[in-house]
Amino acid sequence: MKKRFHFIIILITIWSCSENAQKEEVTENVDSPGSFELSESINAQIEELTKHPKIQKAFQYIKEKDAQTIKDLITLTEIEAPPFKETIRGLKYADMLRAEGLDSVWIDDTGNVIGLRKGQKGDKVLALAAHLDTVFPEGTPVKVKQMGDTLYAPGIADDTRGLVTLLATLRGMNAANIKTDDHILFVGDVGEEGLGDLRGMKHLFRDGGPKIDYFISIDGTGSENVTNRGLGSHRYRITFKGPGGHSWGAFGLGNPHHALGAAIKYFAQEADQYTATGIKTSYNVGRIGGGTSVNSIPFESWMEVDMRSESPQRLAEIDSILQRAIKRGLDEQNELLRNGRPLTVQVKMIGNRPSGETSTEDNLVQRAWASTTEFGIEPKLRISSTDSNIPISKGIPAVTLGGGGIGKGAHSLGEYFVNKDGYVGIQRVLLIVVAQTGMANEINNR
Repeated sequence: MKKRFHFIIILITIWSCSENAQKEEVTENVDSPGSFELSESINAQIEELTKHPKIQKAFQYIKEKDAQTIKDLITLTEIEAPPFKETIRGLKYADMLRAEGLDSVWIDDTGNVIGLRKGQKGDKVLALAAHLDTVFPEGTPVKVKQMGDTLYAPGIADDTRGLVTLLATLRGMNAANIKTDDHILFVGDVGEEGLGDLRGMKHLFRDGGPKIDYFISIDGTGSENVTNRGLGSHRYRITFKGPGGHSWGAFGLGNPHHALGAAIKYFAQEADQYTATGIKTSYNVGRIGGGTSVNSIPFESWMEVDMRSESPQRLAEIDSILQRAIKRGLDEQNELLRNGRPLTVQVKMIGNRPSGETSTEDNLVQRAWASTTEFGIEPKLRISSTDSNIPISKGIPAVTLGGGGIGKGAHSLGEYFVNKDGYVGIQRVLLIVVAQTGMANEINNR
């Protein structure tokens, strides 16, 4: 009886974590405004390409080998990849790419795993990427637990599913002997989550980096989303500092907690008014800390702040609101000093994700939309913070797609994946990739 009771508690906990995370996902992914106008010529191209025998053969192979895809999903999920420690998973992923006969596979200076599949012309390059890292710290249990058709494990959907989608896409192309006009880079990148601050993408798209003409990120699950807008963010760690001392004996010294509290108050008041109208912009004080005991004036007080907007101008303006609030909180507390040296503040940017948009008129977005409808699925344009933020901000066409199936509870210990028609999501990715890179010597589909 006790065992059954414990099992019920575990299920309730998993459900609760999943529901909370699901709310976060829905909040961040917002439908694009306006209607979508699909080019008739691109729609015709996708319809023609879908019927091609090689594409149909690739689709069939992906469906028949779905069990292998799930096996790979479990294998990679059970290799933890905490922030800034993706090396072990990266080495395994590099081996898996090499096993598929790519022309070359390497790991760059920042830890990105990159595999090159050469095109017949090679005039252009598509990068197809999924991130190696998860949000979970080192030591988090990552053993996959199966309950019926559901696989539970931290990171299994975000973004291990993306990694295996790349593998299955590559295998489908190889099995059907699909050769493309353009080169394709298969990328397992680092630093997508949290304080990783898209460092893998920033390195990939650095000045002097590899030539990339367009970009597709596979992040998470589902088969309907086409994320063409990058949600920008600024993140700061703000630390107020003072001499510290006894709450009675040193009374009159500047108190960093008081300065921090005042800064939060002024920031929230002005930011609330600013975000009440205009393009959606958000702000959040996510973490605070400092102090040694209840009867000690703290020597430091810190907070971490996240601000987001799809508008670069709006993001800059709410950033200015934060900076003013910090200065006001500091100045006010220093005016109250009775003795000791003034308080100081350190403002450190810990995250900077640019925003932007790939136009719905761009061929990559058009092909993603048309390919989705080809499977009888209603496409949804989205905005989110993903690897695509970096190429979009540099004017390189980019979209983020899901890897099929159903995933919930991202960023929670109750994260899970259900392989409901998961192969369809992979087939969609393959169709978009081949449409964008051109099927060499077979069809003029671009």
